[in-house]
Amino acid sequence: MTELFVTNFNRNFTGVSATCANVLRQQVKSYDLQLVGQALPHCPTPISIAEARRRSPSALPKRPFAIWHVRRNTEMRAAIWARDVMRLPIRTVFTSAAQRRHSAFPRWLISRMDAIVATTEAAASFVPNVRAVVPHGVDTALFSPAEDPARSWTALGYGGTLGIATIGRIRPEKGTDLFVDSMLRLLPRLPGATALVLGKATREHQAFLDAQKAKITTAGLADRILFPGEVKAAELPALVRSLSMIVQLPRYEGYGMAPLEGMASGVPFVGSRTGYYQSFACQGKTGEIVPLEAAEQAAEIAHSILTDDQRHRQMCRDAREVAVSSFSSASEAEGYSRVYEELWAQGT
Repeated sequence: MTELFVTNFNRNFTGVSATCANVLRQQVKSYDLQLVGQALPHCPTPISIAEARRRSPSALPKRPFAIWHVRRNTEMRAAIWARDVMRLPIRTVFTSAAQRRHSAFPRWLISRMDAIVATTEAAASFVPNVRAVVPHGVDTALFSPAEDPARSWTALGYGGTLGIATIGRIRPEKGTDLFVDSMLRLLPRLPGATALVLGKATREHQAFLDAQKAKITTAGLADRILFPGEVKAAELPALVRSLSMIVQLPRYEGYGMAPLEGMASGVPFVGSRTGYYQSFACQGKTGEIVPLEAAEQAAEIAHSILTDDQRHRQMCRDAREVAVSSFSSASEAEGYSRVYEELWAQGT
């Protein structure tokens, strides 16, 4: 009988999707579970919400109820309907990463959850009923270093001798323009480097994307700052491990998985002071942090790392080591398990 239902209702593969997939691949080792909604890479085949309701049992051999683990507003709504309207014997767990006050309706939904797991202490300060603080983890088996990063980069066909990337939706909040400005300063001083903007722009941000491309063309760097679009989740690990650096300069980030995926792949990062980036950086051991809006400073730091072979190699080694020891998805799954077991121990 299914004891754990993990929901993923977003058709797009987002940061939330990535964190869900990372931990789900660990949870299948411990629980009889079902993924509900949209497919996730290297995860069990999903079932529909209607099927999840049918499989939420009236009794489990060893559990007083099933748990629905949700991460989005739509998923909270579905879980509340199943528990409170359909009267199914389930309990709800919600993961909260936002480091700002939720709007009114999400606050009400969150207040109806049986348990909240926050990803950081800062996120925990904005929600009630927090049972645990459990940082997101990365799948360190899926994201792993390349045997020969230079050869891997060449095989991708983007040109140049090394790659720098930013990963995420193309929009102001994610700092795509700051990454472009940083690369406009860095690339003329770093022959052989190619920069990638990995993500897509929605229709409302198309003008923003066009403005970035216009800046690049004016600077004569259209052949070195590329927009490959959104990379399929299954293809992302191979691309990340081929990079020399990840540069993430968002104006706001709830948590931020891109630097962590890079670290697991043996790739250091430069990031803005938001999300959980400062903890990832380990005081400069695996990455460097710059203030918000500091594109020029990010370029200077990236240049200093990438032109110091010894420092870069050491940061690559340290990045992998820290990801495995402190930020693995296995550790995240263990944190969730403690919350589940606490709920089950309390019974009906």
